[in-house]
Amino acid sequence: MTDIFVALGSNLGDRCAHLRFALDSMAELPGVRLRQTSAFHATAPVGGPSQPTFLNAVARLETHWSPWELLARLQRLEWRRGRRRLAANGPRTLDLDLLHHGCVQARGPWLTLPHPRMESRRFVLAPLAELAPDLPLASGRTVSQSLEALPPA
Repeated sequence: MTDIFVALGSNLGDRCAHLRFALDSMAELPGVRLRQTSAFHATAPVGGPSQPTFLNAVARLETHWSPWELLARLQRLEWRRGRRRLAANGPRTLDLDLLHHGCVQARGPWLTLPHPRMESRRFVLAPLAELAPDLPLASGRTVSQSLEALPPA
């Protein structure tokens, strides 16, 4: 089993219910074990059109699936919860981003691992730091070091 981290976000409808749906659904996927979940964090949207506040979290999973297999299943969960990709950085019912998948490094049109922008996003690093503060990132810093290096919110 491979240790992975998934970021969760929602800023439309019942945000808490959308995140709970995602966590429950990931835990029910065959071959996946939900190990830990961060607290839910209310955060301002970054980029895109004017939109409501987000609720964000990070989940730690174990799975034997490849990153591409897991990504396909995560996108199906987004779709089931009403996610439609109409505008870049637009509002969404559910957003599930694969942040880290063990030692896998990938660069492609559908998936880049580790997630290329996670070190600049407080809404990812703060919940991730609850679960894995010493996880090394692509920059060579840990999650907690990267979080401390961000400008104040």
